[in-house]
Amino acid sequence: MSTSFNRIISLVPSLTELLIDLGLKNKLVGRTRFCVHPEDDVDDIPIMGGTKNPVLDNIFQADPDLVIANREENRKADIEQLRRKCEVHCTDIATIEDALITIHELGRLLGVADAARSLTRRISNVLEQRPGETRLRTAYLIWRDPWMTVGSDTYIRDVMDHWGLLNIFDDQERYPTIELRQIRQRYPDLVLLSSEPFPFRQNHVEEVQEQLPNTRVLTVNGEWFSWYGSRMLSSFEQLNTWRKAIA
Repeated sequence: MSTSFNRIISLVPSLTELLIDLGLKNKLVGRTRFCVHPEDDVDDIPIMGGTKNPVLDNIFQADPDLVIANREENRKADIEQLRRKCEVHCTDIATIEDALITIHELGRLLGVADAARSLTRRISNVLEQRPGETRLRTAYLIWRDPWMTVGSDTYIRDVMDHWGLLNIFDDQERYPTIELRQIRQRYPDLVLLSSEPFPFRQNHVEEVQEQLPNTRVLTVNGEWFSWYGSRMLSSFEQLNTWRKAIA
């Protein structure tokens, strides 16, 4: 266990929230502009750019002894540059299990193992309470113009699977570009329009519904499906209620 990290920069929104919830806010000296949770706690943490375009000079000037990154959220080139001058802990999260392991790892690394263990126990308990509804063939859309969905090797897909939403694009990887006719050809029961990264609204539901008249189309809170870390607790609680409602 190490407690020697006193100047931490997090370039991962989900993990910024996690560190704060584990009691480490006083050690955070930088975040991205997308690190918006917990809302009342992030305002006084300096912004170091975005996840895909961090301002490296500002990060170096902040003199961190640890930078937390993620293989998907952050660019490989930026991580490599940071590693030349900083210690970088790069996470790789594609499943709920990966996310729980990451909470444990960060807890041990940063000297808050007990708090991390308590959090993962609570998350696991909520996960075990998920309803066993009939599986629904589902397309999950994250972008418009072009339309984009999720493949088999994503955290979103794993969350979908745990709540009985069978991803109809499991034969794809990462975040493929598709057309609405391709969704129609796969006969989904449900199409979900995520609130992030594209802010889908009711007018987009109507647009998709027009092309897929025999399919249920809903907007959904993207944080439930894509934010790991401590937000998993509230997200999974809400997913349990939501999944029963759409059964």
